[in-house]
Amino acid sequence: MTLLSGQGVDPELARLRDSIDNFDAALIHLLAERFRCTQRVGELKARKGLPPSDPDREARQVKRLRNLAVEAKLDPDFAEKFLAFVVKEVIRHHQTIAQSVDQTKDTERND
Repeated sequence: MTLLSGQGVDPELARLRDSIDNFDAALIHLLAERFRCTQRVGELKARKGLPPSDPDREARQVKRLRNLAVEAKLDPDFAEKFLAFVVKEVIRHHQTIAQSVDQTKDTERND
């Protein structure tokens, strides 16, 4: 018996909510892993002097994820908005990493 069903909530509703909670947890863990990977990408880009964003890749990703959304019967506009939110955050991280690397290089040059 779940906490919800113990509170008089319909057992089917409680089961569905438990599933949603599990999906939410999985999404958080997947996002965390994705950001660990993009962190490494940002570090590599900074070392190689590459820009924080890659508009061509981003456009390919939008197209790819919109197609995946259609196949999964998910609103492709929602998928694109979600990706845009994630990519914006990744670029922000990459900019921060690049600034840090630039500051380190400046410090090394001045030593």
